[in-house]
Amino acid sequence: MKSTRAIIMLILSLVAGVAAVLLAARWMGQQAMASQTRVLVANRDLELGQAITPGMLQDIAWPAATLPNGSFSDPKKLEGRVVRSSIFKGEPILTPKLAPEGTKAGLDSVIKDGRRAITVKVNEVVGVAGFLAPGSYVDLLVNIRDDRENPLSQIVLERIMVLAVAQQSNRGDETKPKVVDAVTLEVTPMEAEKIDLARNIGTLSLMLRNQVDTKDNVTAGARRSDLFARDGKALPPTPVTVAAAAPAPGKTAAPVRRAAPRPKPVPVALADQAGGRVEVIRGVQKSTSDF
Repeated sequence: MKSTRAIIMLILSLVAGVAAVLLAARWMGQQAMASQTRVLVANRDLELGQAITPGMLQDIAWPAATLPNGSFSDPKKLEGRVVRSSIFKGEPILTPKLAPEGTKAGLDSVIKDGRRAITVKVNEVVGVAGFLAPGSYVDLLVNIRDDRENPLSQIVLERIMVLAVAQQSNRGDETKPKVVDAVTLEVTPMEAEKIDLARNIGTLSLMLRNQVDTKDNVTAGARRSDLFARDGKALPPTPVTVAAAAPAPGKTAAPVRRAAPRPKPVPVALADQAGGRVEVIRGVQKSTSDF
């Protein structure tokens, strides 16, 4: 009798626990639904300069407490807007990543205010072996001759964004190098003037840099004397030893002429005929003798 009552109480406890869990889950779901809103995200990767169509968007639920600024919930507000910065699949469509309203699709729509686009002719070496892609950042090197006609290589511009590679403004597969003949860069008007001057008086080269590296490096340039320098100091010139040439076979070397020794002073005798006296001079010594 006691065991039957214990079993009944255990079953009732289990039923009450399951009911409490279900009710709590339902209540939490209702609370979550009440605190959520709808947000439009991209259902595919969107490249810069591309116009948005309704087929590129997806409506999903988003917690209202973490709603990003500049998001959209109405697809009609995004129709025809141009992408200024790449948007990946599942990422919310935000106002800062879109060009101003009324902008037409194309590369010119992604150029920021106050900036310009300039194209630089490159080859496989200058184009970093084809690893440049739209959105990459590069430094520009110029190789010229200084005022003394000595070769000089120096960085003229840093952290310049690549807008397009050849005629493509989308990233594509960045893991596969692609050799192109032109790169379009986004620069200020003053930077465009420097690039135009540098490519007319010297040779341009591009250096690929990390996108998160924003530190500029001021250098004095590299010259011919710096190629073999150590710790910023040029190496001293190596002394050259010239070996004496051996005489040709079959010929006798000419004898070396030496200066003849100075002759010793010869005594000079001067006779005095009147008194029978003789004066003898030896160098600087003088003596007389009577006969």
